[in-house]
Amino acid sequence: MYQIKSRIYHNFDKTQKSGICNYIRALVKQNLDLSCSEILDKFIEDEKYYLELSSSRFPFLADFIDTESFLKDTNDYIYECKKYYSYKESQRPFIEKQKEFEKKKRKFLQEVKMSKETPTKKQLYYYDKLCKRYSLERKDVESLSKLDLRNEIERILNEHSEF
Repeated sequence: MYQIKSRIYHNFDKTQKSGICNYIRALVKQNLDLSCSEILDKFIEDEKYYLELSSSRFPFLADFIDTESFLKDTNDYIYECKKYYSYKESQRPFIEKQKEFEKKKRKFLQEVKMSKETPTKKQLYYYDKLCKRYSLERKDVESLSKLDLRNEIERILNEHSEF
C-alpha cells in the first residue's frame, strides 16, 4: 500500500495527497463490505455534493474530480487499501497469539524479578494482619522473596475465603 502512494496523485502537493489518502483509507475501512467501484462511486458522489455546497475538505478536487487519471489513481488506491485490510484481517489470529505470548512472557519475567527481591513493608504488614485475623502462626518471612510472600498471602486468602 505504501508503494502505491508514490505512483498516484502527481498533480497534488504532499499535504493534499496525504489528506486525500487518509480520507480514502478511512472510507475503505468503514465500507469493507462494498466493492472497489462502489466505494469509488460513494467517494465521488460525496465529494461532488460537498463541492457544490462549497464545504468540501478537498476544494482542490474541483478541477480533477472528473479526470480519468484521478479516477484511475483513486480506484487503484482503494484496491490497495482493500487488499491491505484483508491481509491484516487474515493476520489477526497470529497477532492475537503473539500478544498472548508476550503477556505470558511479561508475567513470567515479572515473577522472576519478584523472586529476587525482598518483600516490601506493605506486604509484611498485610501478612501480619492476615495472620492475626485468621489466628495463624506467623512463619519466618524474612528469608522469603517478594514472590514467595505474595504466594503465601494468596494461599491464606484462598483458604479462608471458602467459608
